[in-house]
Order: sequence, then structure tokens, then C-alpha cells
Amino acid sequence: MKHSDFDVVVIGAGHAGTEAAHAAARMGATTALVTLSATDIGVMSCNPAIGGLGKGHLVREIDALDGVMGRVADQAGIQFRLLNRRKGPAVQGPRTQADRALYRAAMQRETTAHPNLSVLVGEVTDFLVNGPAVTGIRLADESEIRAGAVILTSGTFLRGVIHIGDVSRPGGRMGDRPSVKLAERLDSLNLPLGRLKTGTPPRLDGRTIDWSGLERQDGDDEPTLFSFLSMGVVAPQISCGITHTNARTHEIIEKNLSRSAMYGGHIDGIGPRYCPSIEDKIVRFADKESHQIFLEPEGVNDHTIYPNGISTSLPQDVQVDYVRSIKGLEKAEILQPGYAIEYDYVDPRVLTSSLSLPEAPGLYLAGQINGTTGYEEAAAQGMVAGLNAALQVLGRDPIQFTRSDSYIGVMVDDLTTRGVAEPYRMFTSRAEFRLSLRADNADQRLTPIGIRLGCVSETRRKHFSEKMEKLEAAKKKLTDHTYTPKEVREAGIEVNQDGNRRDGMAILAFPDVSFEDLVPLIPELQDVESGIRQQVERDALYANYIERQRRDVEAMKRDEAYEIPRDFDFFALDGLSSEMKQKLSNARPENVAQASRIEGVTPAALTLVLAKLRRDQRVRKA
Repeated sequence: MKHSDFDVVVIGAGHAGTEAAHAAARMGATTALVTLSATDIGVMSCNPAIGGLGKGHLVREIDALDGVMGRVADQAGIQFRLLNRRKGPAVQGPRTQADRALYRAAMQRETTAHPNLSVLVGEVTDFLVNGPAVTGIRLADESEIRAGAVILTSGTFLRGVIHIGDVSRPGGRMGDRPSVKLAERLDSLNLPLGRLKTGTPPRLDGRTIDWSGLERQDGDDEPTLFSFLSMGVVAPQISCGITHTNARTHEIIEKNLSRSAMYGGHIDGIGPRYCPSIEDKIVRFADKESHQIFLEPEGVNDHTIYPNGISTSLPQDVQVDYVRSIKGLEKAEILQPGYAIEYDYVDPRVLTSSLSLPEAPGLYLAGQINGTTGYEEAAAQGMVAGLNAALQVLGRDPIQFTRSDSYIGVMVDDLTTRGVAEPYRMFTSRAEFRLSLRADNADQRLTPIGIRLGCVSETRRKHFSEKMEKLEAAKKKLTDHTYTPKEVREAGIEVNQDGNRRDGMAILAFPDVSFEDLVPLIPELQDVESGIRQQVERDALYANYIERQRRDVEAMKRDEAYEIPRDFDFFALDGLSSEMKQKLSNARPENVAQASRIEGVTPAALTLVLAKLRRDQRVRKA
């Protein structure tokens, strides 16, 4: 047998796998990315879009740590929109419609060009182990690859089954076989496994759509990009179309519900509540007369249309009927039927915050295997696993992202503390500190962490340093002097004549006051460039709120300082109910802050845990 050695081996080249491989390689770890086909790198297997509400925050954070998804999305973006534009910056989310071919080509260029990253083609069938530790992988051809750490990013491939009506067949996605041997190997690790499902709509031939009577959706005039390094739009820009289901559509679907894989009893897995199939919509929102459908082109030179909003597992003949009942789609041809896919996942509560498996040292899990849905959630987990796998083999401490510093931290904490009952999707509402965790300041929050870790290129470090110098210089101009209410009013800005002197940042925090409004009052601001002006405005707008949040963050960090050992015996705690002991033992929180977020855990239970931790600490010190 042939032997090869790497620091880190990543299994699977989807969004989690590519991000994990790049992260490990940037850290200086020799990395192998193992995939069934090199052409799978960068494939967008579901909708042709990146970002959105909450998801766009994740992409910005990935980019702030020098990840690849943001840069690649900017290269492939064919329509950019900032969602929630009318609301505050904290809940605005950048999104781009992406050209599938351009995205895949850009990701493959990034991957093959990395000097520390090798792409290996093969099917992984087993892990190499030394006791409980995972020390590498075995391929279908019996060759072995030894590694200091292994990252599994199997997506929907673990015992994947594709459902179209009452027809089911094995598949990791349309056209690809599932991973069964690896799933059987995971069984031997006695991991808690479950089944989830996701789905896609039928793909349509855009040449057979009547666009003339449909509403048009254009991109923003001034695109908001993902990467802090991107200078502008690269690809040609397109428009999307909008249509709606109607009473006839709903009638066809209702009449055939029993033929749907989901409602016909063929699927056991739970689907995403926030991205329901068209069958789910008809059943759950029976009083709604129509549902919106976005007709999204899959590329500038591709006539395939992704009808976002009508995912389905109905038989193909029913799909044809209900699609052609929709305005503009009366003669539409289906290029690929919609389908549901059911797959295994691992209960993420068995993972640490580094996404490692304590029961199998050296093994990390990232992506849909952890119960999430979406490209962005997968890539962010890949980043976490890749960084920590590299840190492990380099003999360094793991990096822990927290709820107070990133959406990445919110997601990892949600997964490892609370687990999932359905495919997990990121929303801004999940982040209690979202006023400070904005998409626009992701680099200010995370790039310094990346610089300390050593995962950020010199180009990004320099770009970030220059930006921060400009920001600090602009803020200094605003705070160097204070102004009376009369001086402020004379500059054309209405403020209360309360006698209080204020500096420029305090004035800029007022509603409806812009950076430009302050130029007559502080003429030296004239030279500040537009991007810096906008960032200073946002920082000023949230400054008072963030100060309040800072106190909450400090309280949470105090609880995080109380670490709970992995072997802590909750069953030995007198005064805890049996239910509470079981909940805490199953969740294995890493600290008191995590324990407080486990559903049903009471303040009284936390007091008992804290008291025991303090006693143990005193004993150790003695």
C-alpha cells in the first residue's frame, strides 16, 4: 500500500471542505483535500446565491479571517443586493446571485493555486485509528493517507437518498452516489446520529419562460460586496423575475399531496422550517392565496433558471402540471426535476467548540453533517474546523469564537450547546449582541484575531492596518473638540439647546445626522474618503447601544471563565434533579455560560454547578 503524510486531511470539497482546507493551509499546515472528483470543488448544489440575512454576516466574517467564500462570491456575483436596506446596518445582509460556472471556476483557481494545499481524488471508506485517535484515512483503492488531524465534511452524502414522488434512489446529490461505507464507519464510533432532509425546486429552461408580463427585480445601483479586499463588480449583471403561485397551482398540489415523498410517508428526516417545500407552504399556510417565486438565472451564459420558492418532492408529472399553472411559466420546460434528499447527521452536542470529537481525538466535523443547512453555515464551520485542526497539529491552543465576537461563535455555540431539531439556519435574531456584530465591522472584530493566529495574508494585514489608521484619524478629528448647541445649530444641525457641549462623534450619533452634515462644523473632515465616512457613521450610530451591550458581554465572559472539565460528574451533584443532571451530562457544556443556555437549565442548577467548580478549584490550589 502507498503511504502519504499530511498535517491535515479534509474529506469532501463542498463549501465546508474547501474553506476548511484553505484555513488549515493558511495556518502553515500541509493539507490534503480529498474529493470524489476535482470538478466538484466549488459546486453550488442548491440555489445559485451567496449571503442574505444572517448568512451575509457569516460570509463577511469568513472573509475577515482571510477565507475564500467572500472573494469567490464577488468574482462570480451577477446581481448584488443589500437586504433590509431600509432598516439599521445591524440587520442588513449582503446577498449576491452567483453564476454557477464562474463560482466553481474561481474556487478551483483559488484551491489549486494554494502552495500548501493538495487536491486528491478518491473515495474515503475508512479512518485510520490508533486506539481512539483518528490518524488518517483509507481510500477505496486501499491506499492510506496519514494525518495529524482529519476533517469530515460529508454534506448530504452520508447514506443520502434522493426522493422524487414515490421513487427513491441512493444519492448524495443529483448525479452523485452517496457515502455508505463512511457512514457505517461512523456507526462504530457510537455517535448519536439522526436524519434530516432538504430539497430543491425543478430547474427551468429560461428560453421557454414568458418574461414579458413578469415583475423584474434588479440589483442595487451601488453593489455591496462581500470581501473587504474586493474593489468592484467583475461579472456582467443581470435581473431576476418574480411570479406567484395561484389557486390553480394550489389545487394541483393539494390533489397530489399523497404522491409527495414527504406527505406520502417515504421520508423520515426533518426538513428546514424556514425554507419549506411548496407542499409544506400549501398545507401550513392554507389560507394564503399565493406564494412568491423568484426566477433566478444560474449564469450569464446559462439558460437554466432556479425558481426559488417551489422546492418539491412531488412526482415529475405533477411538477410539470403545477409549474405550468403559474403566470409566465405556462410553456416552461423542466430541465431537472425538483427532489428531496435525506441524509445522516451527527448530533452536534457531542462536539467541542473547536468542532472536534473528544471521543475520537484528531477528528473534526463541519457542515451539514452537524445539522446545518446552507452554503454559508457550512463554510463558516469549515473555517472553525480548519483553523483548529491546524492549531492542534502545530501544538497550539484552539481558537474559540464566542457569541460576543461573531455570528460564527453564535452558530457554533447554538449547535454544540443546544443541538438541532431541524436543519439549522443562521438569522440575525439568533445573536443577542447583533448591534455590535454587524456585517460592516466584521473585519474590525475578527481580522485582528486572524493576524494573531497567523491565518491572514500580508496583503490583508496591510489593507486592514491602513483602513484602521484612516478610521482612527477620522474619529480623532471628530473628537478633538467639543461644540456648544449654538455652534452646532449654526452649522445647520438641529440639536437640543441644553447647554451640553458635544464632540463630533456624539453629534453624529443623532438620528438623521450624516457625516457630510458635520463638514461645515469641522472643515478638516472634508478630506475623509467616502468608505471611511460611512463606517464612522455606523460606528457612531451604535456607540451608545454597544456601551450597554459591553456590560452584558463582560458578564457573559465572567461565566465563560468558569470552565467545566470534560469529565465533570453532574450525576454526583446533590440537589440537582435527575432531568437536570441528564440534560447537562448530555450537552457537556465547556463553561458556565454554555450551561446557562441549555434549554431548561435553571439559575438554581447553575448555582450548584458554580459552587462545585469553586470547591474543586480551592482543592486544586490547596
